[in-house]
Amino acid sequence: MVELLRKTVLTGIGLAYMTKDKIEEVAKKISEESNLTEEEGRKLAKDLLNQSEESKRNLETRIDKVVKSALGKLDIPSRQDLQKLESRIEELGKLREKEGSSS
Repeated sequence: MVELLRKTVLTGIGLAYMTKDKIEEVAKKISEESNLTEEEGRKLAKDLLNQSEESKRNLETRIDKVVKSALGKLDIPSRQDLQKLESRIEELGKLREKEGSSS
């Protein structure tokens, strides 16, 4: 019963966006409605908080992949590419200064 309720909450509420206080509030409400013991209620709240954190991490990972894929398709230079170009420009500037001072 508790497992079914936990899964329902996870899928029905969008746990990744819930705050800690809201998760605890939902867990308390479920505990009261399901006549759970205090220990079961604490365990439910802890499980929901852990699941919330995992959902957030998974969502961030998915978003990162989508953004990287979109940027790759747009052929936009990466930060690393720009840093390489900046280094190369700096090297060329130094070479030019050396050539100017040796003349």
